[in-house]
Formats: sequence, structure tokens, C-alpha cells
Amino acid sequence: MSLGKQIRLSRLLNPKSGRIFVVAFDHGVNRGVLPGIEDIRAKLAAVVNAGVEAVTLNKGIASKLFPPHAGKASLIMKASGFSPFHKSYDVLFADVEEAVRLGADAISVGIIMGDERQPEMLKGLGMISKEAQSMGMPLVAHIYPAGNLIPESERYSAEHISYCARVGAELGVDIVKTWYTGSPESFAKVVEACPTYVVVAGGPKMESSMDLLKMTYDAVSAGASGVTYGRNVWQHDDIPGVISAVKAVIHKEKTPEEAAKMIIKGS
Repeated sequence: MSLGKQIRLSRLLNPKSGRIFVVAFDHGVNRGVLPGIEDIRAKLAAVVNAGVEAVTLNKGIASKLFPPHAGKASLIMKASGFSPFHKSYDVLFADVEEAVRLGADAISVGIIMGDERQPEMLKGLGMISKEAQSMGMPLVAHIYPAGNLIPESERYSAEHISYCARVGAELGVDIVKTWYTGSPESFAKVVEACPTYVVVAGGPKMESSMDLLKMTYDAVSAGASGVTYGRNVWQHDDIPGVISAVKAVIHKEKTPEEAAKMIIKGS
């Protein structure tokens, strides 16, 4: 591993736990202007000021809004996205040079596995991986078995999630972000199959904070290296509380019940 990549990874990973907690704000391209990020300037400030360790932003938002937060949290620049009009195709729209210029500590790319265009997306991931390696930039990949070749009933299976994680490792990804399989036992198989960092995606807003904390606890217990959450943080009524609670589970291995006491409002 190059020195540049080691330095950037050290800023992303907690020095005591070796794990990571990221809040993603890339939904504007993927899903539109969702409730909670209409005023993304204010919401980004709230999340960073609450002590999150890294945020994922598209290049335009990063360029305009991240400068006041430099040094407070790490920046992960998103280099691709799907949209409400092509949900199973993640297209590249940025490169490693832009991530370096923005001062990012990592670049991230999305891949939808099980789609007819999977080969094209993997080709793009391979090219970004090559550039990232040559420039000492950690690579994050959001890899989900969400293509229309995979039945919805099978998308959270350990078999498909393991394949996603392993493909990331095979192509040089440093941190794989993917779905939680539903149990520590099944997710442990995903971690075992992937010789690189694996983090859990939050997905849609969960019914309660306890559900979120339990998934976080179970994932970490199964070997996950952390989480990347979006709506479950910036749509929460108590952003400082939920960030503190998730950090306590990830870095201090607090139980969901112990961590939930840090949340003073909201469910």
C-alpha cells in the first residue's frame, strides 16, 4: 500500500477501533431532493458538527459546501450515480483527479450487480481502481445485487451479498459498502469472503432508532468495519444523539440499549 493511501485511510478509520462511520449525502442524484436534505448546507453542517467522521458528497456539493468543514471530517467524493429514471445503472461522472483536487480522503463508485449492464459498470470500476491506486487514493465501492436479473426476494441473501463484496475486493476496492443480510451469522459469511473492509449501508429510513442500533451492533459483531448511513441520520429528529449512539456501538461496542440512552428525542 502506498504512503498516500495509508495516510488517507488513517484519516477515515477511527484510530482506536479501526472502524468507520460515514454519513452519505449523495441522494440528490440517485433519489432526488428527499425530505431532510432540501437545505443541504444546514444539514451537512449539523452532521459534521455532531462529530461524524466522514461524509460522502458529489463533487459539486463538495466544492461549494464542504470548505467550512475541512479538517473536521473526511471527505469521500462520489464519482458515479444512478437515478430515479435508471435505477439499476450507475454511471461514472467524476474521476480520481477531481477527488485529489477537492482534497478528498477517498473516492467512491456505485455498482449495480445482476444487471445487463454489469460488465460496463465493472469496467468503469476497474479503471477507477487503477487511477486510485496510482494516485494513492482509497477506493470505496457501493455494490448491491439490485439488478433486474436478480429476483427481489433473493437480493439480501448471503450468496448475492458475498458475491458483491468479493467482486469489490477482486477489483482493488479498499472499502466495500453493501447491504446487511439480516443476521450476524449470514453477514459473517460476507465478511469472511471479502479480504478488505466491509461496511453496511443504511438503506431506507428505519422504523425506530433501536432497529438502527441493533443492525449496527449485529453487523459489527459479525465483523463489519463500520457503517454508511444517510436517511437514518439526516432525517432523524435528534442528529447529535443518533450520531453519538451509532459511534458508541461502532467504536466502543456499546449495546443498542446502552447507546439508545444517548438519543433524547425522536424514535
